[in-house]
Amino acid sequence: MSTSAAPVNLTDRLAQFSDLWSQKKVAALNDYEVKLAKLKGEFVWHSHEDTDELIMVISGRLTIRLRDGDVVLEPGELFVVPRGVEHCTVADEETAILLLEPAGTMNTGGAGGPMTKAAEILG
Repeated sequence: MSTSAAPVNLTDRLAQFSDLWSQKKVAALNDYEVKLAKLKGEFVWHSHEDTDELIMVISGRLTIRLRDGDVVLEPGELFVVPRGVEHCTVADEETAILLLEPAGTMNTGGAGGPMTKAAEILG
């Protein structure tokens, strides 16, 4: 991550990687990280007990499954998953998202498992 005053071009940053379900840090503010990810398929059910999670769709379409109903996001739309709420993200087509959450938040919350990955810095 750069500390210069240059803007972060999300399209350019998304072009720098192709791996799915791998969060890439592109900026930080206070104790929060701005991350990009590309998704396709279904993730694991999980929750973040100590923090809300902002998810914004840049391209594609994302379904956020909640125990009491689904939320479907189109490009330019965002949803905040409240802390402690169990959810599962599903993308039928490759979907690019932006995440905003506290630094160090694990992608699978407390669920763990083989899809758990720490975010990587993308500069």
